[in-house]
Amino acid sequence: MKIGIVCYPTFGGSGVVATELGMALADKNHEVHFITYNQPVRLDFISHNLHFHQVLLEEYPLFEYQPYELALSSKMVEVVEKHELEVLHVHYAIPHAYAAFMAKQMLKEKGIPVKVVTTLHGTDITLVGSHPTYKTAVEFSINNSDVVTAVSNDLKNTTNRLFNIDKDIQVIYNFIDVDKYDKSHKKECKRAAIALPNERILTHVSNFRPVKRVEDVVKVFYEVNKKIPSKLLLVGDGPERVKAESLVNELKLSEHVIFLGNSSEVPKILCYTDIFLLPSQTESFGLAALEAMAAKTAVISTNTGGLPEVNIHGVTGYLSDLGDVKDMANNAIKILQNEETLESFKNNARDHARRFSLGNILPVYEDIYKSCYKNKV
Repeated sequence: MKIGIVCYPTFGGSGVVATELGMALADKNHEVHFITYNQPVRLDFISHNLHFHQVLLEEYPLFEYQPYELALSSKMVEVVEKHELEVLHVHYAIPHAYAAFMAKQMLKEKGIPVKVVTTLHGTDITLVGSHPTYKTAVEFSINNSDVVTAVSNDLKNTTNRLFNIDKDIQVIYNFIDVDKYDKSHKKECKRAAIALPNERILTHVSNFRPVKRVEDVVKVFYEVNKKIPSKLLLVGDGPERVKAESLVNELKLSEHVIFLGNSSEVPKILCYTDIFLLPSQTESFGLAALEAMAAKTAVISTNTGGLPEVNIHGVTGYLSDLGDVKDMANNAIKILQNEETLESFKNNARDHARRFSLGNILPVYEDIYKSCYKNKV
């Protein structure tokens, strides 16, 4: 099949999932075309099955902000027409689903049919999409997609609650390439470069936006570090980093906390992590938690959004109420203070992550594309 994938080319979960999906499809001999404003960060090669088409924005004095969705729609039309794509798979409702609808209408006038699959990832629904400024357009775009998927049952239910949706939303969980994380463990894991033999390692990976509550990460670690010698690795960058750095200094944790910035080597970082901290205000799914679990890491998280569908309380880690730093710290200590307990949680996490393996999820998407191809009119 010939598939176009539209996504944000960033470190965020939706962009990561879209990119990994495209590369996996290309490995199975599908022809995949990425259409976005920059090459996706996880897109590490281009091949005869894998292509990238950049959406360019022309500077024009009339526009204070360049109309990206117009340029994107035009680029979709160009790529579909030139490469005879059968399906456009757009990740994130804003503005991708709306742009795809416009592209489909323009192609229809040319006598070129194309199907649109829209995958909802989270904040495109819960934060941005439900805002009165965008709600009508988002609702329209979802209802005019040929197939709609969501990455968790919680997100599906939230979408149906916030919008008047007349499409059936199919839940397809985010996936993980478990083999990639197993390989990281099988290679020499240079834990000694980060921590002393008696220290535990806690890690947080995110885009450092307010919803991730990075200050809570630091506060949880502060309580853990009082009881257990430990290091905290903070991976990522964003608007809350300055606040996190300030809190680290205020709590006199500088020698115990390492800010690593954005990294494309997360599996290597997770290979020597004992506990992954994710105290988010909400997570539609919790891809970062799943990546940690695949790397044999226990998870301490909130019980919001889709996280209970990923992190199993008392098995792969623990769930706490939003903002309950004390409970999260106590749960982390409970896991870390005993070697056998820690190993049990880590093994459970890795085993559970296999449920979300690429091999299980990829065929579901292929079936969706095939149904679109068969029903193309």
